[in-house]
Amino acid sequence: MKRICVFCGSSPGARPEYARAADRLGALLAQAKIGLVFGGGKVGLMGRLARAVLAGGGEVIGVIPRELYDKQVAMAGLADLRVVGTMHERKALMAELADGFMALPGGLGTLEEIFEMLTWAQLGMHGKPCGLLDVAGYFTPLLAFLDRVAEQGFIDRAHRSMILSGADPQELLRRFDLYEPPAADKAAWALNLGDA
Repeated sequence: MKRICVFCGSSPGARPEYARAADRLGALLAQAKIGLVFGGGKVGLMGRLARAVLAGGGEVIGVIPRELYDKQVAMAGLADLRVVGTMHERKALMAELADGFMALPGGLGTLEEIFEMLTWAQLGMHGKPCGLLDVAGYFTPLLAFLDRVAEQGFIDRAHRSMILSGADPQELLRRFDLYEPPAADKAAWALNLGDA
């Protein structure tokens, strides 16, 4: 794995554990020589994570839409900051650059981004690992909800298994290395359900 795209909050969040997790993940990525692809911002967990990777001598690629760049939220001094036209272009480029996708705690943008990557994986558009770093139980209710979604027949259990999670960033990175995408066909699964 050469690069991981990490989606996370442009806010630091309410608990100090979130910032510590960003620092630890950044140090681990740099130590493992895994580059970071991120949203290009200097603020919140996003900026904290990028600074941690840079402090460890790691590669950081920022991808930011022009509108946010113009609002001066971009991280200054990045050797590789790519300014794109739209949020859609941002996600497409991030997906192209990364070998896996991880989310740290964040808000609507973080959730939308990781779920888009999961949707693409479910549809067979990529076979890259996707995971949630469950810092201080932040994602635990979401993971329980996803279990319910599978129980209620809205996603195949094989697709639910694509969503890796863990509280320890080193262990989650190890699971990324071992990841094999499930051999599940979303279209065939949906067609087998019929029109109830």
